[in-house]
Amino acid sequence: MLPWTALGLALSLRLALARSGAERGSPAAAPQGDLLFLLDSSASVSHYEFSRVREFLGQLVAQLPLGPGALSASLVHVSSRPHAEFPFSQHRSGAAVQDAIRAAAQRMGDTNTGLALARAKEQLFAEAAGARPGVPKVLVWVTDGGSSDPVGPPMQELKDLGVTVFIVSTGRGNLLELSAAASAPAEKHLHFVDVDDLHIITQELSASIVDAMRPQQLRASEVTSSGFRLAWPPLLTADSGYYVLELAPSSEPGTARRQQLPGNATGWAWTGLDPDTDYDVALVPESNVRLVKPQHLRVRTLPGHAKEALSLAQMQEQTLQLEQHSKLKEYEAAVEQLKSEQIRVQAEERRKTLSEETRQHQARAQYQDKLARQRYEDQLKQQQLLNEENLRKQEASVQKQEAMRRATVEREMELRHKNEMLRVEAEARARAKAERENADIIREQIRLKAAEHRQTILESIRTAGTLFGEGFRAFVTDWDKVTATVAGLTLLAVGVYSAKNATSVAGRYIEARLGRPSLVRETSRISVLEALWHPLQVSRRLLSKPQDALEGVVLSPSLEARVRDIAIATRNTKKNHSLYRNILMYGPPGTGKTLFAKKLALHSGMDYAIMTGGDVAPMGRDGVTAVHKVFDWASTSRRGLLLFVDEADAFLRKRATEKISEDLRATLNAFLHRTGQHSSKFMLVLASNQPEQFDWAINDRIDEIVSFDLPGQEERERLVRMYFDKYILKPATEGKQRLKLAQFDYGRKCSEIAQLTEGMSGREISQLAVAWQAMAYASEDGVLTEAMMDARVQDAIRQHQQKMQWLKAEGTGPAVASPYS
Repeated sequence: MLPWTALGLALSLRLALARSGAERGSPAAAPQGDLLFLLDSSASVSHYEFSRVREFLGQLVAQLPLGPGALSASLVHVSSRPHAEFPFSQHRSGAAVQDAIRAAAQRMGDTNTGLALARAKEQLFAEAAGARPGVPKVLVWVTDGGSSDPVGPPMQELKDLGVTVFIVSTGRGNLLELSAAASAPAEKHLHFVDVDDLHIITQELSASIVDAMRPQQLRASEVTSSGFRLAWPPLLTADSGYYVLELAPSSEPGTARRQQLPGNATGWAWTGLDPDTDYDVALVPESNVRLVKPQHLRVRTLPGHAKEALSLAQMQEQTLQLEQHSKLKEYEAAVEQLKSEQIRVQAEERRKTLSEETRQHQARAQYQDKLARQRYEDQLKQQQLLNEENLRKQEASVQKQEAMRRATVEREMELRHKNEMLRVEAEARARAKAERENADIIREQIRLKAAEHRQTILESIRTAGTLFGEGFRAFVTDWDKVTATVAGLTLLAVGVYSAKNATSVAGRYIEARLGRPSLVRETSRISVLEALWHPLQVSRRLLSKPQDALEGVVLSPSLEARVRDIAIATRNTKKNHSLYRNILMYGPPGTGKTLFAKKLALHSGMDYAIMTGGDVAPMGRDGVTAVHKVFDWASTSRRGLLLFVDEADAFLRKRATEKISEDLRATLNAFLHRTGQHSSKFMLVLASNQPEQFDWAINDRIDEIVSFDLPGQEERERLVRMYFDKYILKPATEGKQRLKLAQFDYGRKCSEIAQLTEGMSGREISQLAVAWQAMAYASEDGVLTEAMMDARVQDAIRQHQQKMQWLKAEGTGPAVASPYS
């Protein structure tokens, strides 16, 4: 009897343990669903930020169970037009998805997130894109916080279709707008993280995505011989619907029991059931907000004699629950710590956002002030033009009146002359008649007068000779008079010589101080005559603030950092009245050497002067004097002068390898003599396309050598955008000119042109933008179209290629003797 009792107790215990497993529920099902990444790939995101976000997505994918029967992923770019990088059906493993994300390239363009959300909706629910019906849908949107079109309506449509939306903002997005766009609760689905700290949220975000993908199941617990308890996740809310719970024995489905529960209910206990019986349970959510599928479960009650085994199983279950509860508390503590860290990070991000907004407001205010000053200057110019036009009209009227008065006076003079001629003619006729009548008397009078005049002259000569002889005899005999006369003549000669030399020195001083040397082609130094003729412009130039040394200059990042250091050092040298350094800038033409030299002078508060070596080389011996005049003139600047010598290799050639003329050698020696020591009055900046031609004495006097190369891809795109805005967008939007612009994607077009203009210099790109403007002005309606821009780009490319062929032919053809060798 005892063995049979032990056997029955063992069977009952085994059955109770099985029931206990049923109470705890089956193991959590593996997550299954479609995951779509919406990535901001517009021009508002820098290349560095895009690379960091791409790295973050790769780390996030590495922690997700991607593969057949689990999660599948897709990627859509946010740009001017949405672009699907890869659909759900393309990659079947996590490694393949990571490789595809690393290979994704930034699209640039505008931030049209609304269009991208519409494309994401198509991807998530289109079987052609690999989407699976009936599985959870999750959208992860990574953005810098801004959008060019509305986001709210398309995002609400996705959430109404049951899509769980996670948002990761790396920029300065609006908290209220992004909270409304993310799924509820916002603190679980919205993250504000700096682009360099994205790794902080990787684990939390991957866990949230897996939870959103995990199937929502109906479970049974506390199974006894007469009842059990049901539990389900919150599928509805009290305001969104209600549940209908049905229970029926599997063998008698027609005898079903029903119970209606509110939408916020998550459990119900059935009692009074038969032991050892299978029951079918159905949970039917009823809602007008969204469709939730019914859930079904089959539960078997325990046999009547297994109460003792059940008690033992319940004790084990309680122990297990306590252990799970302890682990849950530890996990909650870790989650709270992560939330605290996230709150700190979000607070730091908000602080950075406020700081950036303040900076943006200041920049906007400065820009508005600049526009106001520009408008005021334009008004002054218009008023000046109007005054000049009125003055020209008054001058024309005065000239016309003066011409009429002059014509009247000339007519009066002509009439008076005619009358005078008639009178003189009449008098002459009368006088001739009288002279003919008295000819004998007149001849006698003339003879008597001539004899008397001859006698008077002879007596005067005799008297003068007597007086001169007596005076000279008295002067020679008186030694004091002779000494005084000699001293007076000597002092007169010394005075004349001194006045002549003083006049020459004063002239050279005035020329050095006020005149501009002939070798200087362009200068910002203000002369006295310029100050007298244009006082308003001179006052505005003197009161202007120092400009940024790189304003309007586009260079590579490394070169930009280096020349900015040079600009800062030069400005501090100017402030401290120290010695300036000599700089050599070399590189192809049109790469910004002259422009940077001007900006450097304005940034440092100095004047600049530009001369060309091609003007010095042909001057011969006059080049020595001209070089000395330039340096004398530069040394008189009170603000300091930046002397920029373009084409310096034209007269600074190597003497060891080339036979140059004695005149050119003298000019070179004069230049070396004046640059032998550093100066606190002027700074020397040389520019050359062939620096290897320099004399070694020149190289020894160079303190800094900077290479200006042709612009790369990013620099060309910045140049194209800058000149497109200067010559096309601003004239088209001001409304004062004839130029208009057709509708097309300007950002995409600028990126395409930057790729096509490889090898072109900044000057060629600027000329291309001016050609666009001229082409629009030449058209009938003044509208610049995309086709017109493409045509000018092709012409510019052909011209550039032709120039390169000429240059190649010149470099490989027979050598041509230089006129200066």
